[in-house]
Amino acid sequence: MSARKRSRSVKKQNMFEKKEMRLAITLIIAIIAIAAVIFSLYGNNNANNSSIVNNTNNQNNNSTTGNPTAIIDTSMGIIKVELYEDKVPNTVENFVKLADDGFYDGLVFHRVIDNFVIQGGGYDTQGNLKESPYGPIDLEINSELHHVDGAIAMARTSDPNSATSQFYICDGTQSSLDGSYAVFGVVTDGMDVVRAIASVETTTKHGMPDWPVEDVIINSITIEQ
Repeated sequence: MSARKRSRSVKKQNMFEKKEMRLAITLIIAIIAIAAVIFSLYGNNNANNSSIVNNTNNQNNNSTTGNPTAIIDTSMGIIKVELYEDKVPNTVENFVKLADDGFYDGLVFHRVIDNFVIQGGGYDTQGNLKESPYGPIDLEINSELHHVDGAIAMARTSDPNSATSQFYICDGTQSSLDGSYAVFGVVTDGMDVVRAIASVETTTKHGMPDWPVEDVIINSITIEQ
């Protein structure tokens, strides 16, 4: 092969190699660009999903840092409740005073209706009414608080300002009670215990319907700040 032909062959080979290199570089750039787009989309979706979850949790829990927690120790397990001291201070103060006094110790959930409420804080196992030493409190309604699943509220008579010590916990959302009864907290842990209590067999006992066949006892209620 002559020198001229060899020179042409080398030039063609060099041009071919340069084309291959440019093609490889273009392909790498395209792959990097596609990866960047996928990463950006995935990251945004994760951020959006996290925001939705956090907002939903905040709405359900309605939690505010600094509110006290009531630990309701029952014969069927422990229920933890956040007390909305920041929204209904008078109602929470009344409940906390009674709990700190040991008022609820040994009382029962005397009115239990599945898919409605479990109510207690007024009667002992013999059906004797225990009266609050602090008397009735005025009805305290906060429009931000609703009878959501796990809400705790004060029971009362037909007189709006007659609540004393009895309370109930919602087994399911009870919107029909909104605006008429004072919601003052929500269950943060132990809804399985609420469900279990709500599903026990009931009867008429001590002249009152919906009383559990086997007493569900409030061992104690302690307050954690």
